Amino acid sequence: MPDPSTKILDHIPHLTPPGTLQASADAFRKLGFTVIPGGTHAGGATANALVVFADGTYLELIHFVRPPAPDDPNPWARKQPGWIDYAFLGTGGEPSIADAINARAEKEGTGDTVHYAESKGGRRREDGKVLEWVISSTGEGLRGALPFFCGDVTPRKWRVPLEPRSNTEHANTTLGVSYIKLLVASDNFDASKKQLSTVLGAQPHTAIGTLASWDLEEQPAYIGVHNSAPQLVLAVAQDDEERAYVQEHGPGIFEVGFLVSDATKARSARTPFGRAVWQTSGAASGN
Repeated sequence: MPDPSTKILDHIPHLTPPGTLQASADAFRKLGFTVIPGGTHAGGATANALVVFADGTYLELIHFVRPPAPDDPNPWARKQPGWIDYAFLGTGGEPSIADAINARAEKEGTGDTVHYAESKGGRRREDGKVLEWVISSTGEGLRGALPFFCGDVTPRKWRVPLEPRSNTEHANTTLGVSYIKLLVASDNFDASKKQLSTVLGAQPHTAIGTLASWDLEEQPAYIGVHNSAPQLVLAVAQDDEERAYVQEHGPGIFEVGFLVSDATKARSARTPFGRAVWQTSGAASGN
């Protein structure tokens, strides 16, 4: 049996401080997004709202219902607000995403740092429907620098409600995610590039100096929404703002690019705690 794909973008979590989910949803609406209800995760510590796109991906607006305890095992409990992580599509069972990546890491010599484990997760929607999934993730030290994987046990359409069509219609004309831009310190660039190549199962299609980028795959059911493949971009922090971001947040997402259908909507802006760019093509800006 061939290994499952490990480079299909699924969703991007955006964290805001405890108790601020409604304010976060309002802020994203002001940016031109349609925000729909999510639900409360298993255990009750976190809840979310969703921004769903026509390409089958989505943004997860998430908060802790109450401030997490210092020893909270949730890997996001100690994250600074903003773009805290990114998820690729998992399998929800067999074949195992974790097994496939771990075997690849051993073969490629990255097994000392790249190791994935699986755990069960879920969420109760506001309408009472209970969702179940399998998470494949690295240790906390690499969360946000390397992707985690979310594989559905229950139907994915329960987790990503693209219907009714109004769920994916946005005033800013966003169709989907164009790129994710990761920043690292200069001394981490080579190791990060090698780790990401192992996880994605592919070498970067562009690797020039302090920048590398990989073509990601579209959600299988929504191929054709993009005019070019979504990109994962890895870059070394260059200016004072970028270096300060890496120092405060560690390696991870600095900016998310969105594909829009209306060129007049192209612009850059800030979410409550992150950077966003709207554009009509898939190339990342800067660096």
